[in-house]
Amino acid sequence: MSINIRSRLIRKIASLGLCAAIAVSGTIFVSAPKASAAATTTVKADKIITLGKKYLGVKYRLGAPTGTTKVFDCSSFTQYIFGKYGVKLPRVSSAQATKGKTVAQSELKKGDLVFFKSSNSSKIGHVAVYIGNNKILHTYGKPGVTITSLSASYWKTHYKTAKRVL
Repeated sequence: MSINIRSRLIRKIASLGLCAAIAVSGTIFVSAPKASAAATTTVKADKIITLGKKYLGVKYRLGAPTGTTKVFDCSSFTQYIFGKYGVKLPRVSSAQATKGKTVAQSELKKGDLVFFKSSNSSKIGHVAVYIGNNKILHTYGKPGVTITSLSASYWKTHYKTAKRVL
């Protein structure tokens, strides 16, 4: 084989190898943000939950003013803790329930909003944050901001829907 043909063959093989390397690295680069987005969502959910837990025991007051941390109602609480991490939510639970993507109860992830119907109607009247292990972080009545099991009889029977806003 002549040196000229051999040289061209080597360049062609090198070019094909370079093209393959670029194609593989481009595929890795394109798929990496998806994994990173999931990790970012988990980190944000953990930060929101950690912030919410700082308010454990803060008193409940229906119609609590937006932005205050001295008292909360369920939706001012979720609006406040999500808002601190750039997630804008409407002021009332029924309006918050129109945001995000609906998720099945069996598919709940940390940071999902969980909605409950009122005692005497099928309308949404309460919102909580799913924190994992079948538990919710929310505020109501005498306990104020608290953590409750989704399996507790009241919450189990009044569950309405859940939304993923992260």
